[in-house]
Amino acid sequence: MEQLVLELQPPEPPTFANFVVGPNAEAVAAVAAAAVDGGTDTGVVLWGAPGVGKTHLLRAAVAAALAAGRGALYVAEPGALVATVPDRIAMHGLVAVDALDGASAAAQERLFTLFNALRAQRGRLLVAAGRPPAALALRGDLGSRLSWGLVYEVLPLSDRDKPAALVAWARQRGFGLSEDVIGYLLAHGRRDMPSLLATLAALDRHSLAAKRPITVPLIRDWLQRDIGLAS
Repeated sequence: MEQLVLELQPPEPPTFANFVVGPNAEAVAAVAAAAVDGGTDTGVVLWGAPGVGKTHLLRAAVAAALAAGRGALYVAEPGALVATVPDRIAMHGLVAVDALDGASAAAQERLFTLFNALRAQRGRLLVAAGRPPAALALRGDLGSRLSWGLVYEVLPLSDRDKPAALVAWARQRGFGLSEDVIGYLLAHGRRDMPSLLATLAALDRHSLAAKRPITVPLIRDWLQRDIGLAS
């Protein structure tokens, strides 16, 4: 039964509430404002290394917009726009396009038209990439349009900030973390925040199923028995 809890429980959908902000308060505020039709900028560009939370923020914005009764659409990669009609896509009001780095010439043409359509309707375009617009191989008109708006680098949490972030995240979900548990997670697992938070969520479910608090012995048992990793 414990294994069923671990394997069948889906991960939490991305929201602003379950994003660890760290040094990204201004970027998160801008994306959240765009989600509820705040601000005047048509475009918001998020860029940064893999695993810092760019996709999380795009999906969180779409979820927030839908919850507020606005139309919103997440597009996993620009190529998906090629077969669409930009004016119809723009009717969503907020469109979040991920993985801009790999956009083909045809996808960039559609994205340029979509930007203009959203601007005409006072909509919002959120875009994520691994590098800032000026460093991407973009057609000039699209690059300039994206540079008109807000551009933010999404920064990873420093190792010094991760323990406090993990404690705060756990507290919001009603459980505590000791220093030795945090130290063990940082020493024996992947250190990027998405992986750490996914591990904590699974540990919380496991501890509830086992009716045991989250301790280092519990983690060791879990890793050895349910995941098959060496401690």
